[in-house]
Amino acid sequence: MQMIAQSWLVYRLTGSSLLLGTVGFVGQIPVFLLAPVAGIVADRFPRHRIVIATQTASMFLAFILAGLTLAGIVQVWHIMVLAALLGVVNAFDVPARQAFLVEMVGKEDLMNAIALNSSMFNGARMVGPAVAGIFVAAVGEGWCFFANAVSYIAVIAGLLLMKLQPPRARGYAGSALEDIAEGFRFVRRTSPIRALLLMVGVVSMVAMPYTVLMPVFADTILHGGARGLGLLMGAVGVGALAGALTLASRAGVTGLGRWVALASAGFGASLISFSLSRAFWLSMPLLVASGFAMMLQMGASNTLIQAMVPDRLRGRVMSVYSMMFMGMAPIGALLAGAVAHRIGAPVTVTIGGIVCLVSSGIFSLRLPGLRAEARQLIRDNGIVAGDPRET
Repeated sequence: MQMIAQSWLVYRLTGSSLLLGTVGFVGQIPVFLLAPVAGIVADRFPRHRIVIATQTASMFLAFILAGLTLAGIVQVWHIMVLAALLGVVNAFDVPARQAFLVEMVGKEDLMNAIALNSSMFNGARMVGPAVAGIFVAAVGEGWCFFANAVSYIAVIAGLLLMKLQPPRARGYAGSALEDIAEGFRFVRRTSPIRALLLMVGVVSMVAMPYTVLMPVFADTILHGGARGLGLLMGAVGVGALAGALTLASRAGVTGLGRWVALASAGFGASLISFSLSRAFWLSMPLLVASGFAMMLQMGASNTLIQAMVPDRLRGRVMSVYSMMFMGMAPIGALLAGAVAHRIGAPVTVTIGGIVCLVSSGIFSLRLPGLRAEARQLIRDNGIVAGDPRET
């Protein structure tokens, strides 16, 4: 709800696609800049406590934004500052939360846990934007921000009530800088993980920013207003939820590499089709398809990386994942906003879809040469990978 309301608030105050991209940039670039430090923090300190701290900080930032908006004094620079601070919080939250997932459920249930986590997230993406569209039209953006702030109370309470096994001691003899470098060296030398992270980074930079431009599509192109924005983002959530449930139905990692390639191609094709649509009724199912493909690609990549990375490096490698997944998005958002300001949102999204298709083709060509190493890494982690020809 907050993401949609924030985008609509910026668009209502400025009417600028460039500023939409700028707010997206300042809100996510801290993830790219701070993720290496956050990764070593996630590997050296209790991840449970880190997640509690980040969720508490997120709650306070949401309350501040709600207060400024409800008081009628909010300005674009307020939104940018709060978005940047939330980006700093997310930089530490994402790698800690991703690594914490394995501590909660164990490797044998990792794939289903990731899919369940994605199902919950995308269930919220399905309901939240639709509710946000109604809320914004009825009572304004401030109450969306307030509802988001209140929701953290339940999250924090759930975290505090968890009863966990004491984490195994993770001793580190080197300096923090040496440990950060070790994580990057592992990624650079491990071909399957490097290829997956590059694919995630490209898609995040060139394709994911279509969500930043969604207010332009909802208002100027499809003439749906705030309610239409909520419905469009809800359609993305429906597709993403279906993708998460599809992943959850799988029992292992066999064939996920091929899924990544096919889903990336489907994401690019659906984005191109959406950018060409001028009918609201046609845009909705196209966004369902894009959400489905996006979820399959990101979820399958996350699962494969988690299955291949050793425990002692998990926080650092997942920090690189957050750099690629969330950290590249602000660069893409800024570029998309600038490009859309000059040539329009539809052409910008079309370009992103084309790059996504090309990237999928390159990954598909490299996939056969990555399978043997991927299978060995997965088996070293105690996970049955299945037929190496199918990884």
